[in-house]
Formats: sequence, structure tokens, C-alpha cells
Amino acid sequence: MTRTISATTAMAGLLFASGAMAQQPPDQNAQGPAPTPPPPDQNPAAPTAAPATMQPVTVTGSRPSEDFQTTRGSIFRMGAENLMDVPQTVIVINRALMNSQAATTLDQAVRNVPGVTIGSAEGGTIGNNINLNGFSARTDIYLDGMRDRAQYYRDTFALEAIEVLMGPSSMLFGRGSTGGVINQVTKKPGLKQATELSGQVTTNGLIRSTADVNTPFGENNAARVNGMFQWGKATTIDNTNVLDFGLAPSVKLGIGTPTEITLGAILQHRKDQVNYGVPPLNGFPINVPRNVNYGLSDDYTEQDVIQLNATVEHKFNPNFRARNQSEFLWVNTSVRQTSGAFVGTLGSNFGFVQATNGPGNTPYSGAPLNQLYIRQISRDRNINDITFENQSELEAKFKTGEFGHLLLMGVDLNYESYTNKTYTRNGSCNGIALVAGSVGCTPAGYTVGGGTPGNSPEIPGNYASSSAWGFGAYFNDTIEVTPWLKLVAGLRWDVYGAQVGNSINSANTVGNTTTPYLFQTDFFTSKRGGVIIEPTRQQSYYVSYSTSFNPSLEQLTSTTGTQTLPPENNEGFEAGAKYEFLNGNLSLNGAIFQITKYNARTQNADGTFTPTGTVQVQGARVGAAGRITPEWQVFGGYAYLNARIIQGITNIGGVGNTTGNVPLNTPKDSGNIWTTYTIKDTYEIGGGMFYVGQRYANNQNTVQVPEYFRFDATAAYKAPTWELRANVFNVFNTMYYDSLMASDGGRAVPGTGLTGLLTFTYRM
Repeated sequence: MTRTISATTAMAGLLFASGAMAQQPPDQNAQGPAPTPPPPDQNPAAPTAAPATMQPVTVTGSRPSEDFQTTRGSIFRMGAENLMDVPQTVIVINRALMNSQAATTLDQAVRNVPGVTIGSAEGGTIGNNINLNGFSARTDIYLDGMRDRAQYYRDTFALEAIEVLMGPSSMLFGRGSTGGVINQVTKKPGLKQATELSGQVTTNGLIRSTADVNTPFGENNAARVNGMFQWGKATTIDNTNVLDFGLAPSVKLGIGTPTEITLGAILQHRKDQVNYGVPPLNGFPINVPRNVNYGLSDDYTEQDVIQLNATVEHKFNPNFRARNQSEFLWVNTSVRQTSGAFVGTLGSNFGFVQATNGPGNTPYSGAPLNQLYIRQISRDRNINDITFENQSELEAKFKTGEFGHLLLMGVDLNYESYTNKTYTRNGSCNGIALVAGSVGCTPAGYTVGGGTPGNSPEIPGNYASSSAWGFGAYFNDTIEVTPWLKLVAGLRWDVYGAQVGNSINSANTVGNTTTPYLFQTDFFTSKRGGVIIEPTRQQSYYVSYSTSFNPSLEQLTSTTGTQTLPPENNEGFEAGAKYEFLNGNLSLNGAIFQITKYNARTQNADGTFTPTGTVQVQGARVGAAGRITPEWQVFGGYAYLNARIIQGITNIGGVGNTTGNVPLNTPKDSGNIWTTYTIKDTYEIGGGMFYVGQRYANNQNTVQVPEYFRFDATAAYKAPTWELRANVFNVFNTMYYDSLMASDGGRAVPGTGLTGLLTFTYRM
């Protein structure tokens, strides 16, 4: 199962990234060549007695490539490019904000969205695991509007922006989207020659370079290539080395003409060491030094990604256009994972003895930290994810009497397949055999120094194989009743069929809850409705209602539960307001909302599931983005989430009862602020704060993770063709927990300590 990267491959990636490419946002206003001027008038009018007086014109604005504010979206099916016309909260993290914060991963970028928390990879959910408004968004990540469901870690080197649409949105996107969707917007070719090279180095020893070349050819065509290479220690935590490189070529034909064709690809290879956190003790993450990592030195997460896409858009006239987009995505993930799962001591024979609470569930107090040990478990696997998807969409603008219409219609087709071969490594603690799947034991306060013990062979486990297909058809009409009143209404019909097979219990033995084979087809109708009131172009008030659904086999993974389960049904209500101030340079928004999940799947004591749960989140959010003055800009927000499991597990005796609890990884309060000030267009200073309130690491609410404030800072010197920027992360070296997972009772992953980063960018 072990896979290696040769020195030749690594050197090729370094040479490629250092001198081959550049990174420059495309010209957003490029629309092809200027039109041919009309012939001169053969019969000019006679001159008037006096020439007309030219009125003075004042043009104001700022450099769009450096603005944190984004007022227009890229998602075709939202029904409006202007975000003021969307009856839901949409938060956009653009390239300028990511550059200012030196955010290089999807997780780092979406921390700018209040209400977002990060879950760590585990078991069958390797890669980015993001919670949005208290609900998992693992399968609600998109790439240019196409579902990006595979399990891998996403980089920002090829992204122009990240759009987060809040609330249930199955009418727009099909299954999923309970808390919303996260859409990654890739960089597109434009008709402006642009080259940008950048290099980064951190105090941890990470070296990273990105590059991008945008080259027009012909009158209406352009090509663009983005590249990335990084190597070194990613955080202040031990055993977190990475070796990653990627390439994202794209071509756009017919720019500014009625028919535009875009072809693109994202190719990545990653070989990372991932930290899986620390286990709990007495209801909190065990209090050990931040740098401790219970993984082994030969652990790795190796991923190969091939994403291909093609888009054809044709404008028949200004009021009618069609679009077709296709995507192929293949991701292979090979993982050797060792986690610190359980706390204990060494018994009289020096074997591992797990710590347990005392009578009456009193806290464990059997030994000081220097006598505690951690039992390490293995969750090795090899995963293959494949997705084919096609979208066909039409947009028509027309009038019926006095009413204007913006009608969207679309059809989605998709096929997905998934395989997961698991392995375990069985070892011992001081020569005493451990339970199956456990690799060894290690002192709680120290990082493991070596690799997998020689007496821990890798043993094959379950082989899961699954596939699914889906079909969806929808329409959405935005009706302009008056210039200040718009109504939004939409319907979507979906059919989703999936089959899951497991090699375990292939004989379907009575009493064994592992599912050898399961097939299910779900039908669902999604709805969307809204009212938008816009007294002026600078203000918008709205109310909306939307639904979504989650099939039980949506993630194509299932090893327990012998019965088919109905889809989880979700509905959301939202009321909000959006404003633009200071000549449109500053955007403010606020909303109150309620999201409820019905038929939520709850796990029983025997490992099976029942669709009896109900989870509800009531909340409010506010946000701001833009310039207060031409020199001073800001991006920030706050979210309040009142989340409860209204109906959960109610086992006999109340053991494991979750009714009334707070869903895992859902803080009541979270917020962020990022601001910069530029002096004489040359010097920039700034920084910000990220706050996440107290959370629980499991739905039983038995492991509590404390709140944290993290402060970052930045400073830059800007010349016409180059820029030198310094970023400092976690300025006060705060001890905090970055991501959580429910495995093994609830584990927490510490965030990085004080880290400095220097970025040099050259443009030509």
C-alpha cells in the first residue's frame, strides 16, 4: 500500500513552480475587441447657434484587484448576478482577501464566514470536512457550480473566489445543502497579458511558490496556466510535513462573442502528514503541549486529483442565453493514519489500561499527566472517487403584460462511483497485545519519534464499493412586479439512486448489522420562494423559504444498518437586508434564519440507524465588506447560532441520550474581522481577529472545547511591479483547537502556534 515520490519528481515540481508561471487576476471588464465604429453621417445636421456645454464628470473607484468587496456572483443558476437580488445571504471571499491573509487552503479561506467550523478528516471522510450553520457541508462543496464531492484537501492556487450561499438550496443544486453550499470559482483566461510569480517561506520551514501566466491569442481567445509547489513543515505541530504540487491550465475561446467556450483542468498531487488531534480526558481535550502529535513518522495522506471541465455558453440575443457544462473528477486517496484515540495508564504488567470515570461518572483522577499513556489506533485505507456530471441551463428575460421575468430552466445528470479498501495494523504495548486495530501506546506528553513497529503488520479489512446516478430538472422565475418589488419562485424534481456493497458479512449473517448490499432510489421535490423589496438600488429587503434533502446513501458509504432509510428533509426560513453605502464602496448585510432537519438519522446502540431525529438551528448574522475610505478597507461578520437536537437518541435508561443537546462543532457565537490601511499606495498595515465560541466534540455533549480568539497581522510594501508582504499568524501564540471530530468519544486538533510568513510577488 505504500506509495513514494521520487526525488526527480519533487525536483521537477520545484523547477516548474519557480519559473514557469504567473498569477494575475483576469481583466474583469475584457469583452473582446472594440466594435467597428459606424460610418460617418452623410447628412450631418446643421450646427446650432452655440456649441453644447460639456458637463463635468467625476469618476470614482478603487483598484478592483485589491478590493475585499464583491457585489456580483458567478453561479449561473442563482437567478441574478447582482447579489442584492438574491433572497439569501451570499458571502464571497475573493482573491484580494485571500492574498491579504495568505490563505492557501479552502479551510483557511472559509474561516472568514461566521457560522463555519472545521471538522477533521476521519474514517471514510478524509479531506475537507466543513460545517456550515451547524450542518455538515462535506458533500456541498462545488467547483464552478459543479458538485465537487470527492474526499481530498483543496488548495486555493487556482481560485479567484469562494462563494458561500447560506441556507437549504436543493432547488438550485439538488441533494444536500442543508446549511448551504460552498462554491469555488476558478481563475479564467482574459484578454489582458498578465504574469505573476510568488514565493513564500514560513518560520516553520514551509516553502511555497505559485505562478500564473495569462496569454491572449487571436482576437478573442486566451490561455491561462496556474501552478503551485510547496514543501516543508506546515504548522508548529510535529509530523506535519507536506509535499504538494498542482497545475491548472485553461483556455477560453470567443471571449466577448455570442459563443464562448471554456476548457480547463486542475491536476494535483499531495503527500501530507495530517494531525488527527488529541483524545478527551474528563470532558475536555487532554492538556498536553500544542506540538504533540500521536501519529507515526511514516504516516501519510497521498492524493492524486484530475478534474476536467468544459463549458459552452451561447447568447442568442441580450435576453436569451444557453449554457452547457460538463465535469469529470477522479481522486485517489491512499492513507496510512495513526490516531491517538484513548487515554490510560500502564498496568502491573506494563500493558495499556484505559482510563474510565469513577462511580457516579465522577472525573478520572487516577494518575498525573506524566504517567498517562495514549493508545494509538490505525485507520488505513485506499479510496477512489469518480464523478461525471453535466448541466444544461437556459436563461430568458421577457415580459407578460406589466410584469418582467427572469426565467431559469435546467437539467442535471450525474454519475458517481466510490471504492474504499480499509486496512488495520495490530500491535502491542510493551509486548502486551492490544485490541484489534491498535498500533501501540505512547506517553501522553510527547510526540512519537519513530515509525510503525515491525510487529504491526497491515491486515486487509472491508472493501466498500458503491455507485449512484442522479437526474434533476428545475425552473426558477424572478418576477419584477414593479421596479421595487420582485418575487422569486422555483421548483425542482430529483431522482437519486445509489447502491452500496461491503465485503464484510457478504453472507448477511443473522444478527450482524453490517450491510453486505443495499440499493435505494429516492424521489424528491424541492421548493424555493422569496420576496425582494428594493426601494433604491442601494438597499434590498427580503424574506425567503427553501427546502433540501439528504438521501441516506448520499455519501456512498454505509457499513451498518440493514434497512433503507428515507431522505432527511430540510427547510429554511430567512429574512434579511442588504445595503450599499459610500457610493457603493461598502456593503452591509444582516439576516435572521431558521433551519430544521427532519428524519435526521440517529445511531442506535447496535450500530444501526433510525430516521427519527430532528435538529433545528435558529440564528442571526451580520457582515460587512468594502472600503470605508479609499485607503481603509474591512471584511468581517458575526453569527449567532442557537442549535438544538430536538429529537435524538433515546436509548433505554437514557444512555447516550442526545435530545436537547447542542449538535457537535456548533458554537453559539462566532465572528471575524480583517482590516487594512494603505499609506500613499505603497505601505500597507493591517490584521484581524477570528473568534469561535465554546463547542462540543460529540452530540452527547460530554467533551467540551473552549472558545478562542486568534489574532493575525499583516504588513506590505508595494511597488509598481512587485510586492513584499509579511503575515503573522496567531500573534499571541494562543492555545486553541482548530477542528473537531466525533471519533473515539470526541477528539480535537490544536491550531498552529505563532508563525511568520514572508511573501514576495513579482508582476510583469
